[in-house]
Amino acid sequence: MDARLIDFYAKPVPRYTSYPTAPHFSEEVGTTTYKSWLSAVPEEQGISLYIHIPYCDRLCWFCGCNTKQTRQYAPVARYLDDLRMEVEAVARALNGHGVVTALHFGGGSPTLLSPADLKSLDALLRTCFVFAPDAEISVEMDPNDMDEARYDALADIGLTRASLGVQDFDLRVQQAINRLQSFEQTREVVDAVRLRGARSVNTDLLYGLPHQTVDSVLATTEQILTLSPDRIALFGYAHVPWMKKHQTMIDESVLPDVQERFVQQTAAAERLVAAGYQPIGIDHFAKPQDSLAIAARERRLRRNFQGYTDDSALTLIGLGASSIGQFAEGYVQNTPGSGDYRARVSEDGFATVRGYRLRPEDRVRAHVIEKLMCGFGFSKSELFNRFGAQALPVIQDAGLLLATEPNGFFVSQGDEFVVPEVGRPFVRAIAAQFDSYLKAGKARHSIAV
Repeated sequence: MDARLIDFYAKPVPRYTSYPTAPHFSEEVGTTTYKSWLSAVPEEQGISLYIHIPYCDRLCWFCGCNTKQTRQYAPVARYLDDLRMEVEAVARALNGHGVVTALHFGGGSPTLLSPADLKSLDALLRTCFVFAPDAEISVEMDPNDMDEARYDALADIGLTRASLGVQDFDLRVQQAINRLQSFEQTREVVDAVRLRGARSVNTDLLYGLPHQTVDSVLATTEQILTLSPDRIALFGYAHVPWMKKHQTMIDESVLPDVQERFVQQTAAAERLVAAGYQPIGIDHFAKPQDSLAIAARERRLRRNFQGYTDDSALTLIGLGASSIGQFAEGYVQNTPGSGDYRARVSEDGFATVRGYRLRPEDRVRAHVIEKLMCGFGFSKSELFNRFGAQALPVIQDAGLLLATEPNGFFVSQGDEFVVPEVGRPFVRAIAAQFDSYLKAGKARHSIAV
């Protein structure tokens, strides 16, 4: 790949886990709107729950999540009291409607919770919401938190999918990002959750970290392959110190440049494919029999705030500080600060501070961007059948891009506009061409490679 092309297409753009993206949310959507959207959820509609635990017992310097470090458990216990108030309030507004098909615990470090608190929270959720018998229960796990009691508690709540952050096993890299985690620790977690019945194990790898090289990324990839995870996410480190102040602890002089990042990603991706994993979108890989790979082949892959998913639920309810919910009508987001979160839920159980109500044009552009991010193309006829005349401005944008994109990264194939394989590493930049808010916004983003 020509270095000039990599530089050009690697310009900062959103990750497009939603459209419009979160920087465009506003206070025009608040608790009143959120309650009305909850009350409108159909009785039998599938819903997903996301539970955010914004605490860690150590702060990884690369992290872009909404979290804070605590050495004491008392703040976590107080937060769980607040979270329970929100769960109960949301459930009352939902009024028994919806069926939970997926529950995801994220953070922060959900495995920081004591076994008793984890089981108590799960019991509350199952009391307040209707769960499908085969609901997927996934938990983000920090191997440094784990012990036998926590493994047993995860089994008790019905864990089906374990998600492990690995990043890189090279000690020098780990020291540079304040994330010490040995391969042996990671293997122990994988073995323990599988022994207790978890159907799937996901691992997250990062490229573009300080001191990383192609060789070190490949070495970590080889070690991960020995664990045979069902899914592997290969993310590019997003260096955004203007948003996440703890990232200033990372020495920028030892970060790989754009060219090196591209080579690292390409080398690791090629190795995963050679090992039999199916590439999913821009940064996921799955065994061919995994449900994510099946969804990709059947062209029903989706993208939400957790990344690529085969979750078909139309409603995502976010619970906890900073959590984002997604509805047919639009998006809602809770306040990020734990103190403000406590004050708000103490009033009426809700902590919604902003959101976005989708317009007809937003729905068309959101559909196109998701299709590009998930399947690298979209159909003109399908757009017209779904959206009618509302599709015309987007089709015109596609025609303009087709006429002006000089490198063959966006082409017409019969009824479809397609990003061919050579352009797929840059699909975020292609998708950004359909973002009508990007140029008007003031948000800063991570680079697209």
